[in-house]
Amino acid sequence: MKTNKWLALIFTMIVIGVACKESTVGATQIYPEPEPPGSYARGADVSWLTEMEASGKKFYNNAGVAQDLLKILGDKGLNAVRLRVWLNPAGDWSGMADVLAKAKRVKAANMRLMIDFHYSDSWADPGQQNKPEAWKTQNLEALKASVTNHTVEVLTLLKNNKIVPEWVQVGNETNNGMLWEEGKASVNMKNFADLVLAGYNAVKSVNPSSKVIVHLSNGYDNGLFRWMFDGLKSNGAKWDVIGMSLYPTAADWQTKNTQCLANMNDMVSRYGSEVMICEIGMPASEAAASKAFITDLIAKNKSLPNQKGLGVFYWEPQSYNSWNGYKLGAFDDSGKPTIAMDAFLP
Repeated sequence: MKTNKWLALIFTMIVIGVACKESTVGATQIYPEPEPPGSYARGADVSWLTEMEASGKKFYNNAGVAQDLLKILGDKGLNAVRLRVWLNPAGDWSGMADVLAKAKRVKAANMRLMIDFHYSDSWADPGQQNKPEAWKTQNLEALKASVTNHTVEVLTLLKNNKIVPEWVQVGNETNNGMLWEEGKASVNMKNFADLVLAGYNAVKSVNPSSKVIVHLSNGYDNGLFRWMFDGLKSNGAKWDVIGMSLYPTAADWQTKNTQCLANMNDMVSRYGSEVMICEIGMPASEAAASKAFITDLIAKNKSLPNQKGLGVFYWEPQSYNSWNGYKLGAFDDSGKPTIAMDAFLP
């Protein structure tokens, strides 16, 4: 009898153990199934993530539970992440190793990836397109080779880790070209077009399926976009996607969105291009207006003919307590998402 009791007890413990194991396994599967390439992208640039974590920052869901940022964003309907790449940055943030570490997390979270090459050691934007220190004395031919080699090196590192970005930007907010002075578009559009082509060909040589983006700010400015893409087209550049930034205020977002829609439609009809909104933002203190802005912009981007609108990405929504002085995030001062992020829920 004792033997039977012990056998029954052991059997019960095994059953309980299996049940607990199944429960635990289920609990660890916290990320949604990956969405297929080509589905609508609801994304965020979270390139500050590892730096914020290293400084002690934590992120919380709306219930106040500390969670991995990508889990929080996924639960808000986001399915894609954008990561910037710098060549030799201070502190190595957004350098190759840091980008790989974050890209691995994006892949583990079943999210899609955009890689954003700045071709600089630090910020590249309409006001500054500084060459990396290592490329400082290079002429145009050497710069084209450097763009090629750097692009191939980063994408090959990712590919060797079974990570293939769905989209790749060659340059960031290149309103007047990149790699100044040689690549300044207003001085020599042909030079800039050659640099874009070098980046395009480098991307395709590693990952033919990745879509190449040329990205400008001020998505409401049709004159800027016509000038740039007419110039690139006439000088032999190639791209798959036209990328835009849009940072309106709570007072003018409706006007800017209307202008942006007209510009997006013009880019589709004029060049046959797909359009991605690569960056958006609005003060975290204006969360209600921000939600209305994002909701409307997603609808407008989705309305483009032949599904040419690919998606919308918020820039560094997780920044809070004015991280690095930035106040256009979409998390409150306690590290929780504001209602602005609800605009991404499908």
